[in-house]
Order: sequence, then C-alpha cells, then structure tokens
Amino acid sequence: MRLFDSHCHLDDRAFDKDLNNVIHRMHDAGVVSAMTIGTTFERCAKGVAIAESIPGVYASVGIHPHDAKSCDEDVLKTLKDLARSPSVCAWGEIGLDFNRMFSPRSVQERWLIRQLEISDELKLPVIFHERDSNGRLIDILKTHFTTGRNGVVHCFSGNEDELKQYLDLGLYIGITGIVTIKGRGEDLRKIVPSIPVDRILIETDAPYLTPTPERNHIQRNEPAFVRSVFLALAKVRQEDPVSLAEIVWNNTCQLYGVDSE
Repeated sequence: MRLFDSHCHLDDRAFDKDLNNVIHRMHDAGVVSAMTIGTTFERCAKGVAIAESIPGVYASVGIHPHDAKSCDEDVLKTLKDLARSPSVCAWGEIGLDFNRMFSPRSVQERWLIRQLEISDELKLPVIFHERDSNGRLIDILKTHFTTGRNGVVHCFSGNEDELKQYLDLGLYIGITGIVTIKGRGEDLRKIVPSIPVDRILIETDAPYLTPTPERNHIQRNEPAFVRSVFLALAKVRQEDPVSLAEIVWNNTCQLYGVDSE
C-alpha cells in the first residue's frame, strides 16, 4: 500500500533533533509522501527548505488564522516568492478559528479572502482550517472560492450538513487520528461512511493529534502514524484496505498536482 500524509508540520521544533529518523520510519510504514504545511512566514520558509531537501516531501505556504494579525502584503509577497519552488504544491493552511481567537475575527476574514485571491492567481489548491466559525467559512468560500478550484478541509470534524456544503464546493475532506479515538472520534466515525471515496484524504497533523494505538505510549505524532489513521478509516468504511489505499493515494496526488507514479 502507498500512503500519503496529506497534512503534517515537519517544520515544527518537535522534529528538529531527529527529522531523518522520522523520515526513515515514515518510509518503513509505507508512507511514501508527505505534505508539510506552512502557518507563518518563518515556518513556511523552513518547510520549503525541508521539502526541497527530502524526496517525496512537498510543502505549502500560507498564514494560519491564529497568525493573521501578523499578516500584511509584504509577508504575502514573500510567500508568493517561496511558492515558486517546485516543492510547493498548495497554499495554506488558511481559514477561520473562532475558538481561541488569537487574531481578531475581522483580521482573520480579511487575510483569508486575500489569500484566496493569491491562491487563485497562482492556481494552487488550498488547505483550509476551520474551528467554531459557525458556517462563516462556508459563507466566505461560496463568495470567494472560484468554481473549479481545488482544496481540502483539513481535520474535518463538522456535521452532515457542513460535509454536504464542503462537498458541493468541490472540496476534499481530510481525516486525522481523531477517527481512532474512542470518545472524541465517535461522531466522526458516524459521518466517515458518508464521504464519497474520491474525496477522502488521510493526515496526521503531526506532531499533533496522535492516533490510537500510538497515543497510548507516545505523545508526538509523526507521518508514519498515518497508517493507523488509514486502517481505522478502512475499518469504519468496511472497505478493502489495499483498494482504498490506492484511491486515497490518487486523491491526494490529484489535489496537489503530484505525479501518482
């Protein structure tokens, strides 16, 4: 089986001391590729450098809603320059987070819309973050996300109605280790069978959201553990893992414009 961790943060300081070992374990687990996700200018630059140095690792650039207050046109111009790297295959993670409110709502919305414009200009797929926006992200996407664009809702944890609206917008749905967690993942496991098979991606969000069983003995998540996410997904959907793995692999390659071979 070929697996693709569609969303991780290899630039995180948690990986500074043993990134090479993390990549070796990733490959040993059958995880052929990974997308390392940008959240701030500094972390985007670090992530692109990592992707340029490791075959099979790709990068995205973008300003996370938590850090929207630090965004301006100069920052975005620099990210556009970074996006010229062949290793950069997406824009994000961008979106809205009205849970922690590290940046004011109006600021989050302003720079989300501006980054949608830039991603459209560069023809890059978009990686979306959403938490407690109460439908506001969907409202903005209906107005500002051009028809025919590609994107993924990272770490989906919404309801059936939200799922339908994301699918209607043509988005992929990212499934994390939450699907493996007995209590926290119960609602997600009920919804997972409703996701069309050609719209599913798997992700770790490493070093966060460690799946079961790894979370029983290790705190830090890493790309190798996307295998546990995938096996839980196949079990919940009652699908053959080998066939499902190939479909999810192709979904991810198609979204990011990566050669599936």
